[in-house]
Amino acid sequence: MQNSSNSGADLVQLKEAVANLPTGNAPPILSEILDALGRLIDRAEPTVIDLGAIPFTGGDEKVLQEILGNGEVNAVLDAMGESHVQETGIPGVWRVDHCDPKGEIQSRFIEITFVPDILKTQSEDAQRGQEMLAERLSERLSAIK
Repeated sequence: MQNSSNSGADLVQLKEAVANLPTGNAPPILSEILDALGRLIDRAEPTVIDLGAIPFTGGDEKVLQEILGNGEVNAVLDAMGESHVQETGIPGVWRVDHCDPKGEIQSRFIEITFVPDILKTQSEDAQRGQEMLAERLSERLSAIK
């Protein structure tokens, strides 16, 4: 008879092993990325692929990482939890992961675009920036006089 603590540990190991088996969904995603790159080049049409919307395991992630690799740009944004934006080794293909305040990943995306929207300054923010700069310049010029 097996020790019940061993069978519990075996079950955990089995679950981890299964969680890391590829589902076979990485190759279709990579084909979709290839098609999306064509649309980006031909029509400047961006595409977002929600990795959370399909069965995707650690094994699939490994295949994706091996083929896409890492690029030169990596940004971390801090707004209601961190968002990580990583350029892949394929120009125009980005990984975007959003975490909650505890650091748990809430959503994962592949964005096929020239620059991910999350990195672009919103027009309202630029307007606020213009107002801030005008105020700072005014204060500075007043202090000089």
